[in-house]
Amino acid sequence: MKISYLNDAFFSRLETLALNLQANLAGFFGGKHLVKTYGQTVEFADYREYMLGDDIRRIDWNLFSRFEKYFLKLFTDERQMHVQIFLDCSASMGQESPQKAAYAVGFAAALGFLAVHNMDKVSFKLMKGNRCEDPFGTIVGKTTFFRAVGQLENLEFTDDVDLGAAVTNTPDTGSNDGLSVIISDFMTESDWRKAVDFLRYKKRQVLLIQVLTPDEVDPAVEGRVHLLDAESLGMEDPRNMKLRVTRGMQLAYQEALADFREGLKSFCNSREAGFLSVVCDRSIERTLFGELLKVGIAS
Repeated sequence: MKISYLNDAFFSRLETLALNLQANLAGFFGGKHLVKTYGQTVEFADYREYMLGDDIRRIDWNLFSRFEKYFLKLFTDERQMHVQIFLDCSASMGQESPQKAAYAVGFAAALGFLAVHNMDKVSFKLMKGNRCEDPFGTIVGKTTFFRAVGQLENLEFTDDVDLGAAVTNTPDTGSNDGLSVIISDFMTESDWRKAVDFLRYKKRQVLLIQVLTPDEVDPAVEGRVHLLDAESLGMEDPRNMKLRVTRGMQLAYQEALADFREGLKSFCNSREAGFLSVVCDRSIERTLFGELLKVGIAS
């Protein structure tokens, strides 16, 4: 049975939320994000003395009549953010768990909706192998967005993905113009840190969202089992193994997972990037309104 989170009720519940940037933005004019530079909006910000070459139309003549000095009116500047959503389309993200795939797509769509709802641009980068597909281009406006979302629901999650190579090989990443989100389980042998470093080098704000299933967090497995890696090439792959699962092994797994998640979080903190680890049995709305607020990405 196909699972989908995407419907009118889902998107309507997101309309009170907005994405924030924690750094200054050098994006396009016409958005809703206030930046520290002065611009051409109608909202007054400050005065400064007139300098040779300034636009005389911005002189405040009322102040001149009082102080016999020329002062310019300064107004706030608002920019448009470009939100890039990198979605891991590997087999481990959905081949064995339709709920996990649907959750990842739903989360990507929710972030995209927040972008277009607040007059920002969004693009969906589908990570496959060592590259990214960009089937929809840069999306502006809800009509184009909903057309793209309809196709996102039909994504296939197969094979393996090199997260570092896929992100760094992406053309037109942009610089200092918005937010980049990577959605993955990060259970990969590829160098995902390379992707974060590349995006931070591009002066983009970065958010990593780790999506896990309840069974990945607390596997209910005992006795003799045959474990198959979803991204392995065949039964002889060394990642596939037969073993007897004991309670001690379950505890060791949980400790290793906790260390793995803490390692992700620590690395992101060292790069001033955000990190969330979510389990797909929790509603996307609760995660957005709760966890994104905590990391300062949403308001």
